[in-house]
Amino acid sequence: MNRPPSFNLADLLQIVGDTVPERTALVCDGQRRSFRHLLDRSQALARWLQQRGIVAGDTVGVHAYNCIEYIEATIAAFLLRAIPANVNYRYTAEESRYLYANAELKALVYGGDLESTVTAALDAAPALRAMLRVGPGRDLMSAVGFEQAVAEGGPPLGDIARSGEDIMLLYTGGTTGMPKGVLWPHEALFYTGFGGGGNFSPKGPIRTIGELAERVRENFSMVHLPCGPLMHGAGMWGTLIGLLAGHTVHLNGRSDFNAEYILDKISSERISCVTIVGDAMALPLLDSLRAEPQRWDLSCVVAFSSAGALFSDHVRDGLKAFLPASVIISNGLGSSESGQVGTGSQQAGEGLIRLPPNPAVAVLVDDKRLARPGEQGVLVRFGRLPLGYFKDPEKSAATFREIDGRRCVVTGDIARYEADGSITVFGRNSQCINSGGEKVFTEEVEEVVRAQPGVYDALVVGLPDPRWGQKVVAVLSLRAGAVEDAEALKAHCRQHLAGYKVPKHFVFVPEVMRNAVGKADYPWARSTAEKVLVAG
Repeated sequence: MNRPPSFNLADLLQIVGDTVPERTALVCDGQRRSFRHLLDRSQALARWLQQRGIVAGDTVGVHAYNCIEYIEATIAAFLLRAIPANVNYRYTAEESRYLYANAELKALVYGGDLESTVTAALDAAPALRAMLRVGPGRDLMSAVGFEQAVAEGGPPLGDIARSGEDIMLLYTGGTTGMPKGVLWPHEALFYTGFGGGGNFSPKGPIRTIGELAERVRENFSMVHLPCGPLMHGAGMWGTLIGLLAGHTVHLNGRSDFNAEYILDKISSERISCVTIVGDAMALPLLDSLRAEPQRWDLSCVVAFSSAGALFSDHVRDGLKAFLPASVIISNGLGSSESGQVGTGSQQAGEGLIRLPPNPAVAVLVDDKRLARPGEQGVLVRFGRLPLGYFKDPEKSAATFREIDGRRCVVTGDIARYEADGSITVFGRNSQCINSGGEKVFTEEVEEVVRAQPGVYDALVVGLPDPRWGQKVVAVLSLRAGAVEDAEALKAHCRQHLAGYKVPKHFVFVPEVMRNAVGKADYPWARSTAEKVLVAG
């Protein structure tokens, strides 16, 4: 590299690779890559893409299950100053067509096992100049096998003037509407999303590029397992956080979440840091551990955290019995638009989580001013932020605002600013139920319902009510052998909730629907509740 490195993710990864070249970087399904091998292959792939006309600012879609090639394709895009764009492998052909068109794809890396969906969506990407297939498949149009492209990489890439202002595109929000692409500059993402290299050091975020190599050398050797898929922010960000610390990262090699597979991997690979996405992952893990308490040795785990969704008190307390006494169990609050907002503790009595004082996090009141102690409003985050949503100035203006001369992201979480500077977060404004003038936060009720021993999972929604405006309804699935008993559930809820928060109806279903990473599918829950109650 003939120029000084920048806060560009490719440059930062190269610093890590130069510092610990022979250390294992990635592991998935028996494949292992050292940092040197990972970066060499990414360079070869970048050269191949460059030869086919991919340049700075071009979008490179990755439509695949978890695999090492997913990360290699992402790094190759970084090297070219191109923009990697994630495609949800759960999308139908129509949803994929929307994203292909919206992202204006110039290159596409796809899994051969997703070829039927890709084929049906390709007409939405007429500007494609390069297609790469991971694994076996048909000769789809002009697609080239991934390994062939790496082997044909050709001459050196040359000196490309990368910068911290280069872009990573993160698509999000497919469960409540069509996906939106969040435009993250590399430097902003490194600090706001990845902790600025300070997640594993008491020194906090780095201040200069030169400090990164020093941090990598002084960090304790850790082994990470982000359980989510790479096509989701929690999975991709968790992977890059580990790599940028010089740690080894294991990928979940399955297209689904299988608790026994994850526990086998933790035990056999001696995983240090496990990252899940809320109760949808934590509950199956806890059930498997309770069913076979002696099967897995989890003494290697030093940190167990949830990102992308909070997990419940009773689940966290249950997991403690199977983890070392010294383990750090944490709930992290954040989103695709805000990055890491903070890690906090759950509050007894009210609120989902209480965040410690942080000058970058505040509460917005009346959509125009910052809260005083005791006031409630919407959680906002200042600092290094995304540019906005890709090709959507209207939504960008609504989410990314200027308050008191400072730019912030409005998260949509209802929160209260406390006298000590901490912030109590209650839940998403979009899911808040107004029953007789009282606000009911669905996540608070859900946690109480899930804590009932016979309940496996639950979502709470508000439905129209002629007297109260809205009524609280719980849609839930039960554990094997549990009996449908709405009155027992109401009695349980009354012990922990004010009367107006107790669900008026309990709708029992075989399975509570969630998206690919375990996030709540509220439109499904609302539709299911409406159908059952109307029919009843």
